[in-house]
Amino acid sequence: MKTFDPKTEAGHYIAPQGLYELNKRKPFLGSLTANRREVIAGEWAELVLTYEVGGSGLADGAWLKLAFKFYSDWALFQTSQPSGANYISAEYLAGELVPGQSPATVQSLKVRFDQKGHERPFQKTVIVDVVDGYLNPGDRIVIRLGDRRHGGPGTRVQSFVEKDFQFRLFIDPLGSSKFAEVPGDVLLNIIPGVPSGLQVITPRLVNREEPFNIIVRADDSWGNTCRNLPLTGELNLISPSTGSGQTIPFRLAEEGWAIVRLENIRLAHQGEWKILAVVEGAAVTPATAFVNVSAEVGALRPLYADLHVHSDDTVGTNDTLYNLSYGRDVAGLDVLGYTANDFNITETRWDKAVELIHALNEPGHFVCYPGTEWCGNSCAGGDRNIVFLRDTKPLFPFDAHGRLVRSFEWNEFTHGTLKPGAWPVDDLYAAYAHDPEGHLMMPHVGGRRCNLDWHHPELERLIEVSSAWGQFHWVYAEALQRGYRVGAAANSDEHQGRCGGGVPATAVFGSKGGLTGVLAEKFDREGVAKALRARHTFATTGERSFASLRHGKHLMGDVYSLDDSGPLQYQLLGDQGWEEVSLYDGDQLIWTRNVHEELGLSTDRIRIRIGGARIKDRYRGAYWTGEIRITGATITDLNVFGLDHPEQLCCREDAATLGFRTDTNGDSDSIELQVSQLAGCTIKLYSRIDSYIKVGDPLEPQPYVHAPEVELELKGDDLIRQQFVSKELPGAELKVSIERITDKELPRDISGLIDLDSLKLEPNREHPLFITARQRDQSRVWTSALFITC
Repeated sequence: MKTFDPKTEAGHYIAPQGLYELNKRKPFLGSLTANRREVIAGEWAELVLTYEVGGSGLADGAWLKLAFKFYSDWALFQTSQPSGANYISAEYLAGELVPGQSPATVQSLKVRFDQKGHERPFQKTVIVDVVDGYLNPGDRIVIRLGDRRHGGPGTRVQSFVEKDFQFRLFIDPLGSSKFAEVPGDVLLNIIPGVPSGLQVITPRLVNREEPFNIIVRADDSWGNTCRNLPLTGELNLISPSTGSGQTIPFRLAEEGWAIVRLENIRLAHQGEWKILAVVEGAAVTPATAFVNVSAEVGALRPLYADLHVHSDDTVGTNDTLYNLSYGRDVAGLDVLGYTANDFNITETRWDKAVELIHALNEPGHFVCYPGTEWCGNSCAGGDRNIVFLRDTKPLFPFDAHGRLVRSFEWNEFTHGTLKPGAWPVDDLYAAYAHDPEGHLMMPHVGGRRCNLDWHHPELERLIEVSSAWGQFHWVYAEALQRGYRVGAAANSDEHQGRCGGGVPATAVFGSKGGLTGVLAEKFDREGVAKALRARHTFATTGERSFASLRHGKHLMGDVYSLDDSGPLQYQLLGDQGWEEVSLYDGDQLIWTRNVHEELGLSTDRIRIRIGGARIKDRYRGAYWTGEIRITGATITDLNVFGLDHPEQLCCREDAATLGFRTDTNGDSDSIELQVSQLAGCTIKLYSRIDSYIKVGDPLEPQPYVHAPEVELELKGDDLIRQQFVSKELPGAELKVSIERITDKELPRDISGLIDLDSLKLEPNREHPLFITARQRDQSRVWTSALFITC
């Protein structure tokens, strides 16, 4: 393209000496640099980013947006306390002037933080306003994230690893609120910290003579799998019959993830085996897992699936190969379902992802499905995942007739007006109803929660009861109560590169990702698909637990008329001990088993339990800050369960007082106390309940409007008589309780019979009966329902 030449074409004019040539050499929109290229996940740091103004300059009234992706759980920035954590500042530095050039007139910079200050995915935004004046090319704006100059500790970095985490700068050079992207993002590698503990990944139930694999890995304190860490150790397999067993030496991988896969393990005796992994010469916590060997021969063990996993094709962390490989090699998944936000993925990326998924699918070892997430608003049906079960090319983004099957198309590469595609969810049903056996649709609660006013009985065979967004017993119960024949699924909905029961972050993804247990007859796409659509599934909150509900020849998920007066049969296998088993008929609790009570309640052990969510929609987290005070007795022992990451805590304030800070998203946290004497003491619980800080100063709590505070007070003597006291709060299963517990060890393997006649089920209608159970650490399972017509 031809350019102007002022020297030959402009004639005589006056201008600052050499400024024209200087500015023409600069990038027109400027450049962004940083003082770090690598940071450790969860570390405290001061990050300095410098924007050098380009040839455009910045007009009076201009502003800048330093943006990063919304899924990041980087600590929220604040501007009100310079000496506090996560303080951010912006500083103006004038550039050199050439002869005849006037200095810039900018008076100051004003900085603020907005969690949704820009367009998806770059929504979290540090905003810098230019106050009263303009900036020259070559001037600099220095943004300090975690400014330490006033004595603050810095900023807490994102807690999960990511290659090439992006800071992207958008500028409004004309002061017109029309933003342009500054070329050249600042890229950070966020790497794991030092190893904190081992993890052992193994099936919870195998059949006699059935070979299986065990994965051992080393994670940091935030749950990130370490890398390049060739620690040596031993895996001890302890027999249920002899108390002894075999020892297998291992060495974690020298390059890549710090993992080792021990293949073709065979256990000789029936019963529960204990698996213990330890490493030598390092302060790394050992790991324990359990495997039950059944008497059966020839059957396929329960498979573990995560059918809802994102990558950076849309709003996930790291690329698709990384996420699928993590699921197979680090999380030890049997089945994985890749998920693309339907409106967000480009056709090129979709085609590459599908090709990769087909290449990684390996019958007998690792079953992998492509899938999409239909991202319709709740008023149009809400989120639905579509898993493409066949080996053929999925009908996406167009169907066989060329019709768009996206909800709509919009991403960072497109511009212009949003045009609906398959919208509302009625259109989505129409797109895939011609082949229900080739598709599995799962309503779920994430951001745009599913609206159960819509349901397709042939396509929607499972519903997601737990994910990294939280736990949603209520959505499963509501669906069944409406008469929908849906089974239980749980998945990660992973956005942070840690699928397969991944650990929580500190932001909106505040729970462990879930897993779907699958009882399939064949370990391939066809066999797993058949089991999924038959609802032969159970759901866990990320653990390799096992749950089964049967009635004679009928397995959970089956639909039948009552033809056997025999009892219901259930079996649960866990790792922390089962404390409660409950049977539901839709949304009605009709039978429960309190294992604490069966074993005998202690006279000096109590538990405070808090849980639930504020609302059913996005930003549901209830943020609890409070204390527990015991008068008339002292606290002699303390155990805490359900806390998800290092920023959730419970600590002693004095001999009789505990302070706690945590958040729940439908899950529960518990504090177990042993007191010197329960009789004669008084127990008082106080907590403030705050909302997720979407807008405003993160240092200013935002009380939950319907329940800003909660108090419970009772006498120890009353608790001895009543056994528990609870308070239900406005919200989604939001609740606090104080209860007596046993001092005995809770069973990891529990089973039983439930007499149908004793349930007094209403005749001439279908009853969706399912089990949900809880362990001591507050992990849960749900079975798919038996759909029994009496």
